[in-house]
Amino acid sequence: MYSHMPYTQPSVSPEFIRGLEQAINGEYSAILCYEQLGRMSPSAEQRNIIHEIRQDEIRHYRLFSQLYVSLTGRQHTPQITESCPNEYRAGLYFAFQDEQKTVDFYLGLSDIAPDINTRDLFRRAAADEQQHAVWFLSFLTLP
Repeated sequence: MYSHMPYTQPSVSPEFIRGLEQAINGEYSAILCYEQLGRMSPSAEQRNIIHEIRQDEIRHYRLFSQLYVSLTGRQHTPQITESCPNEYRAGLYFAFQDEQKTVDFYLGLSDIAPDINTRDLFRRAAADEQQHAVWFLSFLTLP
C-alpha cells in the first residue's frame, strides 16, 4: 500500500524572510528614486530607458510582495531605505552602485531560497539588476 503524504510548504529560514523584506524595501526605494531620475534626465532616450528600468523594479516589487504574502500570510509594509540624490549624475552613480550591490544580494538570496521557483525568481531579478547597472554606467560615461 502507498501512503499519501500531504504536501507541506518547504521550510523557509528567518534569514530568507529578512532578506525578502530587505528586497521589497529596496525595490520600493528604487521605484521612487527612478521616478525622480527620470524627471531629471536630459534626454527623451534616457528618460525612456529609466522608465523601462522602473517598470522592471515595479514588477520585482510586486512579485516579491506576493511571495512574502504566500510565505508569511501577511503583507510587508515597505520602507524607504535610502534617499535618492537630488542631482542627476549623483543619482546615476548612486543607482549604478545600488544595482551592482543588489545583483550580489539577490544571488545570495537565491542560494537560500526555499524552492526552485523562488531561486529562479531571484536569479532572473539579479540578471535584470545587472542590466540596469550597465545602463546607468553607460549614462555616466556620456558628456
